[in-house]
Amino acid sequence: MLTELKREAYEANLALPAHGLVHLNFGNASVLDRARGILAIKPSGVDYPELKASAMVLVDLEGQVVEGRLRPSSDTPTHAELYRGFKSIGGIVHTHSVYATAFAQAGRAIPAFGTTHADFFRGDVPVTRALTKAEIAGHYEIETGRVIRETFEQLDPAAMPAVLVWRHAPFCWGPAAAKAVENAVALELCARLAFLTLQLEPARRSIEDPLLHRHFHRKHGPAAYYGQPKRKS
Repeated sequence: MLTELKREAYEANLALPAHGLVHLNFGNASVLDRARGILAIKPSGVDYPELKASAMVLVDLEGQVVEGRLRPSSDTPTHAELYRGFKSIGGIVHTHSVYATAFAQAGRAIPAFGTTHADFFRGDVPVTRALTKAEIAGHYEIETGRVIRETFEQLDPAAMPAVLVWRHAPFCWGPAAAKAVENAVALELCARLAFLTLQLEPARRSIEDPLLHRHFHRKHGPAAYYGQPKRKS
């Protein structure tokens, strides 16, 4: 089972440069075995072409390495904090994709301007508050996870599977690593569309609520009807 966990994390990490979501060594993906309380994550600073499934590092939800000879990603404490706080998620992706990161650096939420956005995110993608000097000087990566959780005190992480960290970059998640990757791809597309929309129409407002909710709920939730029904095994 843990070999499969490593393989899933490995494939998710390789998908990031394949989709143009990371440059150099920026970014990482993890996957959680919630029953065991163990996550698999990319080793820190290893070039993507050099990655192997066997190199994925296994870590418990308290941040202790369970298996692996390499140091885990420096963002591991953030991943663990999100897994502890968001009980419905099983995969996390962190990138520095260009357009989403530009919104994060601007400290600006990604507006939900159209139905493309509404198909994935139920509303504007939020940006966290700035971390304090004490938070930055202390357990920075844990505090990053905590400020994300703080941002979601009134939000459902299943309906808003992404966030922008102030001055930093996006984090996305999903019930599995593959879905987290898909959400990261969608986020970058939506960020680019929002940027272009603002160039064409700087005063454009977010999409009307009825259209937003119709598009979101036709793909998500018990009343979803987009795509084909799942076959019973």
